[in-house]
Amino acid sequence: MKSFFTIIALILCTQVTAQEYKTLNPYTWPESDKDTAMYTVKGERHGISFFAQHQQPEVIYEAGEEISFDKYHTVDVMYHWYKKWAEDFPEITDLYQVATSFEGRPILQMTITNKETGKHTDKPAAYFEGGRHSGEITSSESILWLTHHLLSNYGKDEAITKLIDTKTIYLRPQNNPDGSNLYLHTAQRNRSSVRPHDNDRDGLLDEDPEEDLDGDGIIYQIRRKANEDELDEANYIIDPRDPKGRLMQRVLDGKGEWFVYSEGIDNDGDGDYNEDGIGGLDLHRNYAENWRPDIGKDATGRGYTQYGAGAYPLSEPESKSVVMWMLTHPNISVVNSMDTRVPMHLRPPSTSKSAERMYPEDLALYEKYDKMGLEITNYPWAGDVYETYMTRYPTNRVTGDPSIPRPLFGHGPDFGYFYFGSIWYGDELWNNGAMEDYNNDGIYDDFDGITWDDLENEGRGFREWEEFDHPDFGKVEIGGFHPKFFSQNGPAWQVESWAKKQALFNLAMAMELPQISFDEMEITKESDNIYEIEIKWSNTGKLPVALKQAQLVKIVQEDRLMLSFDEELTKGHENAQVKILTPETYNKTIKAGYTDAGEQKTTTFRVQLNGIEGAKGTLKILSTRGGYIEEEFVLGEVEEE
Repeated sequence: MKSFFTIIALILCTQVTAQEYKTLNPYTWPESDKDTAMYTVKGERHGISFFAQHQQPEVIYEAGEEISFDKYHTVDVMYHWYKKWAEDFPEITDLYQVATSFEGRPILQMTITNKETGKHTDKPAAYFEGGRHSGEITSSESILWLTHHLLSNYGKDEAITKLIDTKTIYLRPQNNPDGSNLYLHTAQRNRSSVRPHDNDRDGLLDEDPEEDLDGDGIIYQIRRKANEDELDEANYIIDPRDPKGRLMQRVLDGKGEWFVYSEGIDNDGDGDYNEDGIGGLDLHRNYAENWRPDIGKDATGRGYTQYGAGAYPLSEPESKSVVMWMLTHPNISVVNSMDTRVPMHLRPPSTSKSAERMYPEDLALYEKYDKMGLEITNYPWAGDVYETYMTRYPTNRVTGDPSIPRPLFGHGPDFGYFYFGSIWYGDELWNNGAMEDYNNDGIYDDFDGITWDDLENEGRGFREWEEFDHPDFGKVEIGGFHPKFFSQNGPAWQVESWAKKQALFNLAMAMELPQISFDEMEITKESDNIYEIEIKWSNTGKLPVALKQAQLVKIVQEDRLMLSFDEELTKGHENAQVKILTPETYNKTIKAGYTDAGEQKTTTFRVQLNGIEGAKGTLKILSTRGGYIEEEFVLGEVEEE
């Protein structure tokens, strides 16, 4: 068994350029085995996530000559474009495999920066990611759109050119290629990871998935009228707001006349339907900050648990690879790791109110970006998970209880702020077609969605209910909203609008990254052999080089200034030809604190020359998140060689 450190080394060293990627042995993905009815991953029985059973008209399965955003792209097609872009733009891109998914697929990532202006780790950086949740594929489209936008406008758009020349953008379009593959190649869907999971706690894994009973390639809903002896359990009524009787409204048990299921049968005979499908873990509950064990693992029943949390924090290769990338790239100040479908600019905290745990200065920055995001995307909400997200509707629509703040554990934005000390969002894209509040009830719900579908989408997002002979129930009806390209993601013609506006918000945040800039150096001769060197530098970005939380947890070092000379000149301590008098510390490094946005600072060194007329030196300004600068200078008269 490989040690933890060996695994981490493999993750960090697996950096493959596009040209190298093409020369590797062809990667054998599980779906290449067409004859096996079941598949075993790491010794566990696995489901059907790798069979190419269905192709949807909303999806591009083969890359064309030109990229388009009028449909969704499979993992293969996205990777085709990333490899092509890496070949077309070698001076500003690197493409590499950052990790391997649970099922063995490569997770590719791209770094975009001008290589001639410095290493990517020496520049302020942002990281943007999509595709964490299997079916929330609009987020991946936004990363793809942003990548194309940056590369196609470099050298043409002044702001984008400056961004790539001076900053680093890390882009990961598919953090969960297994789940995306499942979603786009089969009728199946799941929450997040495809790792087998005992969702119903019966000791079996993935034994009761949904089924496409009518063979149309889509798993819709089933509705059936309750029998007289079932009315005390019936929990749906036909929503009276829709005169056509299409919408189903959830009510308390015993208050309804109908049952609603997803399409399928009771595979394990336990009386429940489709309760244990493919996978079940949630990669967005697997982060280390405020992690809690999965439901059923708290022996007392009195502690907090979190469904889908995984066996332990970062138990999944997909989430672990994100955290390890962050921790080994502390130059990152801005992150957005996106999902669907609220839609909302979603940020920390996830377990408390913002004012209770966040520094006021940091909260003010988040609120600034909340406002900026709403102006760009026109989403209805922006704010923290604990309070804003959980109370975005005033009451619970089933029970009628008032909405109250509720905690969410193991959440990415909490890791991003409290642990990593960054601006970190987990934005949700798409809104189930509820483009506006058509009935002015203050809620964006299925009524608003079906109204928009009727008015603007030619009714394509909803399948009218049709009779079907169910093997267990007899006569039922199959219908409802399209689960993939209406409920969870938009219809194909909506893809670019949602991908673009979210990408533009991410780009706007990247434009505000901190940036340490050298202003001037003034050298004054104090006496025959002593010089004072005054250095002025600024943070010309709109973010500080470290949030207050980053300073607290020491994820970011103070800005530092150093002078260096030829090693031969500084040998000999007191008798050295070049002796740095100030600062008096052993390493001769000035710690200059954390430079705020727009702040200019001044630092002074004193240097003594002994036995020489002059010396060439180098000033180094090192800022964890503000960048790295080198400036050469000369003290005294240096003889020309």
